[in-house]
Amino acid sequence: PEREIINEKTTAIYALGELYAQRGRYEDLRNFIVDTRPFFSTIAKAKTAKILKELLNIFAQIPNTEKLQAEFCKETITWCEKEGRSFLKQRVQARLASLLLDMKQYKDALALINKLVRDVKKIDDKILLVEISIVESRIHLALKNNPKAKGSLTAARSAANAIYCPPSLQAEIDIQSGVLCSEEGDFKTAYSYFFEGFEGFDTSKNWVKAKQCLKYMLMVKIMTNNSADVYNIINTKGSSDKYAGIEIQAIKAIADAHKARSIHQFADVKKKYSEVLTKDWFISTHLNALEDNLLVQNLLRLIEPFSRVEIEHVAKLIDLPREQVEAKLSEMILEKKLHGILDQGSGNLILFEEASEDKTFKAGLDTIKELGNVVDKLQAKAQRVLLA
Repeated sequence: PEREIINEKTTAIYALGELYAQRGRYEDLRNFIVDTRPFFSTIAKAKTAKILKELLNIFAQIPNTEKLQAEFCKETITWCEKEGRSFLKQRVQARLASLLLDMKQYKDALALINKLVRDVKKIDDKILLVEISIVESRIHLALKNNPKAKGSLTAARSAANAIYCPPSLQAEIDIQSGVLCSEEGDFKTAYSYFFEGFEGFDTSKNWVKAKQCLKYMLMVKIMTNNSADVYNIINTKGSSDKYAGIEIQAIKAIADAHKARSIHQFADVKKKYSEVLTKDWFISTHLNALEDNLLVQNLLRLIEPFSRVEIEHVAKLIDLPREQVEAKLSEMILEKKLHGILDQGSGNLILFEEASEDKTFKAGLDTIKELGNVVDKLQAKAQRVLLA
């Protein structure tokens, strides 16, 4: 009977929390979580940690409340210290580090994570260590420190291999692996990781994270010029009510613009879906890379017939401002994507024929190098003979 009462109370707590979240009443939700603390003292500490984690997840459903969540986490950490609940405190600290990362307070997030990693290693809590290592990897990635991000992810995998890892946690490892592969330009491997992450979150009924993986799957397919696969994935996986919506429509519009090779269509998509596309840094970053690549391809196609052409004429052909076209052409010349010079006086782009590589010099240098090695070996042999 006592267990049934606790289960009923827990169900009621979740239901009321969900109701507050749906109505956006974050102050009421915060006060409600505080008011449930006396109940936490009557149940097991592990059960308390589970309930509080779920309530924090419910709190996270209310948009634009990261700062409020961080403040509440700090209050909860103070309460845990007073009550001597170190197990719960460490989990709340892990959530706080994740929130600080979302708020772009990287220095504070990294300091908290480093301290937390030392504390958790002492008690050998593998599950928590996996969660912390994933957050640490995300922080290093945000700071553009890819080697450390990969190191933290390797630590997460090692800890996960030593225990039974829940599907949702394994999916977190997969999505971070996919992001790191994408940063290195390995989009094919990234797609495999995002697919595994999608399956894991879908199995765990975490629709929000599953939708994120689905968006990333579509984005890497566009990056590898596989627009046909984008439509197939949308029709098979994105058609479900759980995932259909404006975010998937935005990715489909990107695929359409990329397939049409249209700069202006791309600009229209970015303007129409700006709110959806800019809030996710991964989508935003790769969208900018796609647009830049498309501009380069269009410029190369337009100037191909010319040996000398006015920049103003190129700008009219591509229908973009002259300043933007001139800056891009200059960048392409510096990056050796274009062989030519910009004549600022006449306002012309002068193109050169790409010189074929003369392999004679390289072959000559290789021959001299090999002869040098032969002479060194003969000298060493002669010295051994003399000494003998």
